[in-house]
Formats: sequence, structure tokens, C-alpha cells
Amino acid sequence: MFLQAVLLSFRTLMRNKLRSCLTVLGIVIGVGSVIAVVVIGQGASRKLTDEISSLGSRMIMIYPDEENGVGFAGETSNLIPFKNSDVDALKREFPDCGGVAPVAESAVVAVFGNNNCQTAITGTEGSYFTIRNWQVKSGRFFNTSEERVGKSVCIIGEKVSKNLFKGMDPIGSSIRIDRFAYQVIGVLKSKGGSLAGKEQDDIVLVPLKVFQRRISGNKEVAMIIVGCGPGQDSTTLKRQLKQVMVERRPVPPGHGNNFAIEDMKEIIKTVKKQTGTFTTFISAIAAISLLVGGIGIMNIMLVSVTERTREIGIRMAVGAQEKDILIQFLVEAVVLSLFGGLLGISLGLLVPLFVTSYMKIPFVIDMRIIMISFVFSGLVGIVFGYFPARRAARMNPIDALRHE
Repeated sequence: MFLQAVLLSFRTLMRNKLRSCLTVLGIVIGVGSVIAVVVIGQGASRKLTDEISSLGSRMIMIYPDEENGVGFAGETSNLIPFKNSDVDALKREFPDCGGVAPVAESAVVAVFGNNNCQTAITGTEGSYFTIRNWQVKSGRFFNTSEERVGKSVCIIGEKVSKNLFKGMDPIGSSIRIDRFAYQVIGVLKSKGGSLAGKEQDDIVLVPLKVFQRRISGNKEVAMIIVGCGPGQDSTTLKRQLKQVMVERRPVPPGHGNNFAIEDMKEIIKTVKKQTGTFTTFISAIAAISLLVGGIGIMNIMLVSVTERTREIGIRMAVGAQEKDILIQFLVEAVVLSLFGGLLGISLGLLVPLFVTSYMKIPFVIDMRIIMISFVFSGLVGIVFGYFPARRAARMNPIDALRHE
């Protein structure tokens, strides 16, 4: 009987093709919008977390901060930079961690022959590459002797290599920064863009001592990065680092710390939570169109009941029971809703396919949201189709037969 009801509902709906298509339009838009928002949102979240992870997912950053906690972005005279002694102290206190590396940065112009490019130069040590999980495409990293004496060597990013050397092998060549020459000993593997549009491949790295001697002219360190060792808990390490830094950088009672510590693991977790909340909020707004689509189905089914009053009376006269009429109209509403759900799923996957390709973010499909959307579209048909179906089932056969 159920199969007959489904076949009959298809024949009935096909008699009014245009009306049926317009009826399911709300369901199509609702389901398609929800799936599209979720797919694009998860793709954007994946891109953000991948970019943060590329900085070093098991990395803890320590940087100077104002006592009132304005933050790293606020470049003010109240920021007290670190010294080389702070780096040495952390190395002594945490010999089993995944490495301690100082970081000092500046914007420069690099020159090779007739080619030049504006880039960022970073003074650091060899542990920096281990913590950041950076690998060389060709050449090598700094050795201990080069770091100790501050030799004029450098490692360049792939973008700098392309801009200056135009496809040539840069290993062994020298580039000029300001008035000084630096021999290229390595080229980093590409890591792509980073947060805030910063290119990780647009970089020149030199030993910290040569940076302090030739670029900054002082022994200040802008930031210290610490890696978590194998099996080491980042939260515990962060707490221990904070204790050491509080001892080394005392402040008057009642004042906040003049440094800040950020755990990349916590940042990744926060980004996932924020993007997930935003995606859920937008999806909830998009799902309102499902309600509109359900109202459209109920409206059309009520019209259909009115148009087919005489047909209902004839069916009852030849033996159809109340439940048969109820099932018939309810199945028609569910078929409409599920058909709209299928079209909505197709639309919800097709649109993000082009959007993610244009925005250069991953195309992430969550089968759970697809199944939930499909089931929800069926529930919309049941909920909004029940009232018209019940109205049809409770008709008086004699009054229905008299209807013109």
C-alpha cells in the first residue's frame, strides 16, 4: 500500500510540474544554503588551522608585552625586549624541551646582481628550524661554528630565491643586504602563505649574532620560541616557562607581567572553536529558509486538497479508509520535501566547489551534515504535510462527492 501511495503521489505531482518545482524551491534553497555554509566554513577553518600549524603546532611563543596587557601588536616604548641572557637561561632551565630559539626581525632589501626584492630578515639559531618544522629544499642549515662567531651566511625562502636568482641555483652565491654580503648556504622548502597575508617563503634567515652586529646594532631579542619535546605537555611547559620569566623580569606589586606567552596548540583550538561557532550561527540563519519551504509545502498541499475534494470523495466511496487518504497526502508532501532535499544537497556541494576553488581553501565534505540535511528535509515534509493530509482524511464522503 505504501509503494502504491508513492507511485500515485509521483503521478499526481507530475500533473502540476511547475507548481511542484516552485513548491520545493524553499527546501532547495534551505538545504543548499546550510550545506554550502558548512562546507565553506569548514574549508576556511581547515586553511586557518593548517596555516597556524605550519608555524609549528607544538611551539610556545614568548614575546614582550605591556604591563597592562595591550599585546604583541602594540608597538610602544613600554615594551622591554628580551636579552641573549634570557635565551641562555631558558636553555639551562629546560634542556629536555624541543629547543629554545631567539628571534629578531627586520625589513630589508636583498640584492643579487641586477635583481632586488624587499623581504624580511630574521636572526635566529639552528633550533628555530627544528621547532618550526622547516626543511631545506637544497643546501643546509647553520652549523654551531657559524652561530657562535656570527658568520655572514644566510638561508633564503623559495620566493626570495625566485625573485633574486630567477631559476638559478643560489647555493654558494652571495646576496647583499645593506652594505654587507651574505653567502647563501640553503633554500627552504615552500610553506606557502601564513596569517595576515604574510609569506613564509619571503624570508632571509641569518645567525642571530650577525643580525645583532650588522642589522639591529644591539643585543635585543624580539621573541623567544620554545618547542615541546616528545611526550611533553605544552600546558605544563607553558606554566613552567611563565615561572622562569616572572623571576627574570620582575615588576612592581599590582602590575601585570611585561611579557606574554602563547601556546600554538591553544591558538589552534581557539580558532577551531570560533570558526565552528560562526559557521553554526550562519547555518542556523540559512536554515530559516527550510521553515519557509515547509510553509510553502503546507500551503500547496492545502490547495491540492481543495482541488481534489471530489477525488477524495470518490476514493472514500469505493472503500478507501481515513488512514489511506492520510497516508496518500502525507507521502506526497514527503516526496516533495525529499526531492527538494536532494536538489539542495547537489546545489550545496556545487556552489562551494567553485567558491573554495576561487578562494583557494580546502573543499571539505562532512557527510554528517549532508545526512542531517536530507533527514531534516523529510521531517519538514512530515510536519508541514500532516495538517493538510489530516484535513483530507477527515472529509465527509457525501460532502466531498457534492463538491463542484
